[in-house]
Amino acid sequence: MKINTQKTCEEIKSKLHNCSDIKTRSLKVFNKEVTLVYIADITDNQLLNDTVIYPLTNINKKAKGKIIDFIKEEILSSVEVTEITSVEDACQDILQGKTLLLLEGADKILGCDMEKIVVRAVEQPPTSLVIRGPREGFNESIKYNLALIRQRAKSDDLVITDLELGNITKTKVSVVYFDSLADKGVVKEILKRLKKIKIDGVMDSHYLISYLSNRPHSLFKQVGDTEKPDILVAKMLEGRVGILVDGSPIALTLPFILIEDLQNSDDYYGQPVHVSFVRILRLIGVIMAVLLPGAYIALSKFHYKILPLEFLVTIMNSSAGIPFSPFVEIIFCVLLFEILYEANLRMPQYLGIATSIVGALILGETAVNAGLVSPPAVMIVALSGITFYIVPSMAGQFSILRLVGCLIGACLGIYGMLLFCVYLVAYLSDFDSYKSPHLAPAAPFIKDDQKDFIVRKPISDMRKRPKSIPNNKKNDDRRVDNDNEN
Repeated sequence: MKINTQKTCEEIKSKLHNCSDIKTRSLKVFNKEVTLVYIADITDNQLLNDTVIYPLTNINKKAKGKIIDFIKEEILSSVEVTEITSVEDACQDILQGKTLLLLEGADKILGCDMEKIVVRAVEQPPTSLVIRGPREGFNESIKYNLALIRQRAKSDDLVITDLELGNITKTKVSVVYFDSLADKGVVKEILKRLKKIKIDGVMDSHYLISYLSNRPHSLFKQVGDTEKPDILVAKMLEGRVGILVDGSPIALTLPFILIEDLQNSDDYYGQPVHVSFVRILRLIGVIMAVLLPGAYIALSKFHYKILPLEFLVTIMNSSAGIPFSPFVEIIFCVLLFEILYEANLRMPQYLGIATSIVGALILGETAVNAGLVSPPAVMIVALSGITFYIVPSMAGQFSILRLVGCLIGACLGIYGMLLFCVYLVAYLSDFDSYKSPHLAPAAPFIKDDQKDFIVRKPISDMRKRPKSIPNNKKNDDRRVDNDNEN
């Protein structure tokens, strides 16, 4: 095509609906008209002036060959300059932050990367607070996030594959993994599913979860996530694949197994004995969060004879005069605490803490004094609610499971609760996330992976990559013995 700067500018503006932030700048270069077209809001003006406008207005060389090629090779100092041969491609490039250079009579358009990247300051992610260890987290810029990964993985084995998702938003998605470690079948399946996504826009990485999950309608989480680059790289070293989305500070990881959510980023920067103790506490907390209210209802309604006499007398005295059954009491308290949580979550930060404390104390105490609920019911629900946030990423699942447990406890008693536990274990045992059993390394039992299960061994003892995660077995050892090195 032959460029007519005025006509081509009008055509580009027309395709972009003549938006007010599309700017042009005309120059004279070698007695030919050059027009720069860019979107002001996403263009770095200082960079544009230093690498394009100033060099074009201070040319002290004679043109050699085609003027457009001479400008590209000899004049422009922009890091990235691409050649564009159609107006449609030019429109896509300008939306990505590029400045278009149109030369009268040329056969192509030049695109110079001038994108203005606005990022948050490096800060500790709110979902992954640590006492020891790295404190920097991902932010909303995918370029910055990839740079954080590069800083920790200075290896030619790192693979970054870019995709563009969203018919309207054209969101950049990057799939990252180590070529010698990640299972090729898993990588192929992930890329296949991502390429098949047909959606208008991708606002956050969580938009992709249902497409990547084997059972998108299941209550249980099937895709891992993290806001910390050190955690993502550590998971990639085990053979996992990371997925980054432009505009989201949360990276996804696959395959995912349930035990990942019981582990914390602090676990690998502390003493193994203490970490093991804390993990046991988390497991106990998870059991209490889901089963405690239902077990209380079952024992109070059906199996009170198995309770110690002193404890039974205490419950009966505190429940005297309460017009509702234990089931209604617990459900009332659960709904009350859920409403308080939602209100606290949506309120401005400076009001949230005060509201949650005052609401919980006043409403709970008032309900007890009014004879609507008994003190044991409030205590049981409060204890269950607190233990939710031992594993905050699973709080939503626990909330639903707790309600189901209450219903089963009220209808079938303690035997129903036991059947409920058996069903959950059987259901989760049937899960398979990209060749990784969901309950691994417990079911199936994998002896070598027990070193980083509930009890954590020292890092020096973790010689093998986890067999729970599919990876290339050629490089199974995480380190090389000194004897072999010599």
